[in-house]
Amino acid sequence: MIHDPTSAHDYFHSRFVYDSQRDALWQPVCEYLQPYIPASGRVLDMGAGYCSFINQVRARERHALDVFPDFARHAAPGVTPHVGSCDDLSRFADGCFDAVFASNLLEHLTRDSLAATLAEARRVLKPTGHLILIQPNYRYAYREYFDDYTHLQVFSHVSLADQLTASGFDVVRLEPRFLPFSLKSRLPKSPNLVRLYLRLPLRPLAKQMLVVARPAH
Repeated sequence: MIHDPTSAHDYFHSRFVYDSQRDALWQPVCEYLQPYIPASGRVLDMGAGYCSFINQVRARERHALDVFPDFARHAAPGVTPHVGSCDDLSRFADGCFDAVFASNLLEHLTRDSLAATLAEARRVLKPTGHLILIQPNYRYAYREYFDDYTHLQVFSHVSLADQLTASGFDVVRLEPRFLPFSLKSRLPKSPNLVRLYLRLPLRPLAKQMLVVARPAH
C-alpha cells in the first residue's frame, strides 16, 4: 500500500494493523469482482497488504505484490508473493495478466509513481485484461480522507476516470459508491450481510468507489 518500505513498516503497525474480520468482508467482494477475473487466468494484486483479496479470488495463477517484506507470510498456499514497488513491474512480462487489482493504493503514491504504476499496469495487462481499482472517493469521504497521514493524492470518481483515460485506459465500469471508507465503519462483517449490501441500489455509508478499466486500443 505504501511506496517506501520503511514507511510501510510503520504504517502496518499503526494505521493498517491486522484485523481478522477483514477476510469476511473480502470474500463477497471477491465474488462481486470475479466476472472480471477469469478462473483460468492470471491476476496480480498490487499493494496486497494482508492478502485478503488475492487469497480468496479464483484464478489459475495468483500473484501478490507489496513493499512490506512481512506481507508474504499472509499469502495463502497457491499465491506467489513478490516484495517490490508497484511502479516497477519489470519482473513481469508484457501482456501476462488477465487482471490487475489494487485497493486503497493510488492515493498513497506521488504523481511520478502514480504515472509509472498505471503505465506498468497497462503494460502487463493483456489487451482484453482489466484493471480493477477500489479507492476512497473524496467527494463522499472528504471529512475523513486525510485522517490517513499517508494519503498524497485526491481522487473523486470523476478525476480517477479522467486519470485512467489519460493513462491509456477505457473505463468500463464506474460505481461512485461501492464500499464504506474503512473496516472501522459500521459495515456488517457477516459475508451474507455484505453480499446483501452489495446488491443494494443505494448503499448507506459507501464512500469508496469501484473503477474497472481496460487498455485502450
